[in-house]
Amino acid sequence: MNWDDFADWSQKAARWGAEYHKTLRDRPVRAQVGPGDTLAQLPDAPPEKGQPLEDIWTDFQDIVMPGITHWQHPRFFAYFNSNAAPASVLAEFLASIVAPQCMLWQTSPSATEMETRMMDWLIQALGLPSTYSGVIQDSASSATLAAVLTMRERALSWAGNQKGLPGQKTLRIYCSDQVHSSIDRAIWVAGIGQENLIKIPTKGPMRAMDTEALQAAITADRAAGYLPAGIIAATGATGMGACDDMAAVADVAERESLYTHLDAAWAGAAMICPEFRPLWAGAERFDSIVFNPHKWLGAQFDCAAHFLRDPDLLRQTLAIRPEYLKTHGAAEVTDYSEWSIPLGRRFRALKLWFLIRTYGLEGLRARIRNHVVWSQALCDRLRAEPDFEIVTDPILSLWTFRVKGADDAATQALVDAINDDGRIYITQTLVDGTKVIRFQAGQFDCIQADFDTAFDTITQIARAS
Repeated sequence: MNWDDFADWSQKAARWGAEYHKTLRDRPVRAQVGPGDTLAQLPDAPPEKGQPLEDIWTDFQDIVMPGITHWQHPRFFAYFNSNAAPASVLAEFLASIVAPQCMLWQTSPSATEMETRMMDWLIQALGLPSTYSGVIQDSASSATLAAVLTMRERALSWAGNQKGLPGQKTLRIYCSDQVHSSIDRAIWVAGIGQENLIKIPTKGPMRAMDTEALQAAITADRAAGYLPAGIIAATGATGMGACDDMAAVADVAERESLYTHLDAAWAGAAMICPEFRPLWAGAERFDSIVFNPHKWLGAQFDCAAHFLRDPDLLRQTLAIRPEYLKTHGAAEVTDYSEWSIPLGRRFRALKLWFLIRTYGLEGLRARIRNHVVWSQALCDRLRAEPDFEIVTDPILSLWTFRVKGADDAATQALVDAINDDGRIYITQTLVDGTKVIRFQAGQFDCIQADFDTAFDTITQIARAS
């Protein structure tokens, strides 16, 4: 394949892509294949000789696409959406063509300086203080791991990287019992250990961390000889949207001199709308914050915005400067590889630039507001039905429900039947140990009629069961 072939095939792929997105409503949301169906169609051994693009393209249609769950489907109401607004996809295409490796300022100055400006734009859009700085990570999981490593090094007076953890005091990190599993994984990878992630019980309709219990746990751990290192809070946690009281958590952290990290991976995007900011009031007191523009803002996956009150703490944790990575003759440059775990870095800022310029903050706010209004209206419609109950009320566009009297097995069977039907895609979760059905909205191009379809699908299948 030469570059003339590339131009021809790129045009064909673009036309196919536009048609794919325009006809998504005609497809079942979730892949309708069984385990092993795709694998069985792939040859056991690689080809020795190159094959025609026509054959590869045909196999893409016949083998790959049937096994794809359509995350860009307007009726994808499962998990949190991983969006791909057209402007962002175009930017990602251009970044793939140019294919820069953006680890240092000198390896692509435009990428570094655009990242600086895009993070500043997001700080303004979210209403955060201008004293914050930012870096683009691949995912909230990586940002959280970076924060946990910073907690570790700060608590150990920067000795962990050099001396290791053996012989040091046992560290403790605190979070609510509603946090995402990525927090647990970060604790594992950082070498702190699952037993030293102290999950604090939650209370109230927002399932907020009980800060009195948090303070008591920290006090008890200090008395027992442990070394408290940090607190991880959440706004819009994955299960049912739990939101901690940021100001109350920050009060505890400041009394105890602990590093704080806020996981707002999904809900953070909604903070571009001022009316939703009470959900994270006090966030400006946290040492680090992360949200994923690739979830609700429309950016092509992957793209996580990681904000820092003092980036030097992160640099002290992660920066390593062999001679071949030094930029000579250029003062005051930023090398973002010192702010992230991978050395190699993609040109992620370009898709934010295209996205924000194309839609403007007003256009992005309008989409988020619509999703919240439409989702909450669906919740109210289902609440009015005599055979359904709302288990947790909407937090932004996320809420949970079940059929009255249904046990866990019946609830799971209903989820499976709805997803097998293909019109919508939802997931299950646990609330207070009971299985419930989870609904959330955030696909970039969904419209109000998609929520009507969701109501019809849920009620028809539940009553036919």
